[in-house]
Amino acid sequence: MQRSPRRNGPPAMSDQLLLTGGTVVDGTGAPGFAADVLVADGGVAGIGTFGSMAGVRRLDCAGCVVAPGFIDAHSHSDLQALDNRTEKLAQGVTAEVVGNCGFSAFPAAEDRRDLHEFANGIFHGEGRDWGWVSAGAYYEAAEARARLGVESLVGHGTLRIAQAGAVQGALSEADMRGMERLLDQCLTEGAIGFSTGLMYAPGSSAPLEELERLCRVVVRHGKIYTSHIRSYFSGIVAAIEEQLELARRTGCRLQISHLQIAGRRNWHLQAQVMERIERAAQEGIDVAFDCYPYTAGSTVLTQILPQWALDGGTGALLRRLAIEDERARIAEATEAALEWAWEDVFISAVASERNAGAVGRNMAQLAAERGRRAVDVVLDLLVEESAAVNMLCFNQSEANLRATLGHPLATIISDGFYVKGRPHPRLFGTFPHFLGHYVREHGLMTLEEGVRRMTGAVAERFGMRDRGVLAAGRRADMVVFEAAEIGSDADYEHPERPPRGVRRVIVGGRVVCEAHGGGLKSAAG
Repeated sequence: MQRSPRRNGPPAMSDQLLLTGGTVVDGTGAPGFAADVLVADGGVAGIGTFGSMAGVRRLDCAGCVVAPGFIDAHSHSDLQALDNRTEKLAQGVTAEVVGNCGFSAFPAAEDRRDLHEFANGIFHGEGRDWGWVSAGAYYEAAEARARLGVESLVGHGTLRIAQAGAVQGALSEADMRGMERLLDQCLTEGAIGFSTGLMYAPGSSAPLEELERLCRVVVRHGKIYTSHIRSYFSGIVAAIEEQLELARRTGCRLQISHLQIAGRRNWHLQAQVMERIERAAQEGIDVAFDCYPYTAGSTVLTQILPQWALDGGTGALLRRLAIEDERARIAEATEAALEWAWEDVFISAVASERNAGAVGRNMAQLAAERGRRAVDVVLDLLVEESAAVNMLCFNQSEANLRATLGHPLATIISDGFYVKGRPHPRLFGTFPHFLGHYVREHGLMTLEEGVRRMTGAVAERFGMRDRGVLAAGRRADMVVFEAAEIGSDADYEHPERPPRGVRRVIVGGRVVCEAHGGGLKSAAG
């Protein structure tokens, strides 16, 4: 059954709020204007000038911008959003889209071991028996537990594992029909779209025909298809063309995830990539992309390997690495295909204390210290940590990053996830960093347009009709910030520093965070 529209987040307060004296930047890109915002019953009751009103709690917003709450359309907080972690709220984020890159917390088979092997490195789910049998079950948990809004895509990798296990290659007709049924059920129960992670096994082995059949299910539901494409390196042009062809064949609404050109020798491909996307859009293909405002990315260390080495899951990988000839074959294929410099690949998290000293070091440094080839250190770490290793990689040039951030088809995301070690600073600072560094300091766009890229544009793209724009009748998810101060001091050495300039965060009409004593603290409302 189709779920009814949710008002997830905290319950609305019975009293009213009046945000006074601020500059309203409404999420449409229109110029900001001076106005008060009246909130009642969890929604925006009006924007304008209001006289004295009894029973209204007045919030002084003088000198601040009042904007819709930011929407993180590409997050991996599938578990942590339900734990009420506050890293996103502190940035002004009031809703997250999870289930990205082919990883989602549903649909889970009764035996969840393959799913945990596949996703724990992204979900930071070690030691937890997580997994929901359906989209409906996950949304029930989010409704009961999450403080901010949570929407989820259906992850292709999770879907594939639920139906066929961690096997690679083309699937049987019976398995294909089973996946179509499962996807249809999840979308019917409220999942907002479908995501692929085509650099992660087992989804990396899926033929185009498999993706086409699943995208046709998405189109029938009128929802979005997002893709972590097959390559962001030298093969990126072909990878983009594959996704555009998929959109041509099916008519799907295509969102290219965290667009970037990775690897120094590939940076010149940016112009070709943008030309392909722009031409497709001009032809009428519904394509757009998102990006995070950092030159480095982060993922699991197994992403360096040829993905055939993970056929059967990480347990099968570790068995292969225990066989000398197989290990040598994996090492050779890894080095042959590697498009990062080893100096650009840093260890960000490990499972045990044994290798805790590797966190924050790059592979060239570790290789020199251990007197081994960098590729051998990679394989050593994977064996010693049972494959539970995360990395941070410097991928793209600053010039290319600014071009993607400023492109009219771009929206802003964090792509953040939690690790046992040193996280990427995007988890703590993405949205204030973008507004402070790229919008205010570098003038990449107007403040109003910068806000739109994180609010109204995202809501429109993902079909969130009650979020993203400040207007009467919309949900009262808001952030109050100082435009001259907003920013982030989080960096790669100190990624957990809190953002600056966010004064209040309101979710469903309730103040959930408020500035006190120089920091943003949880508020009772």
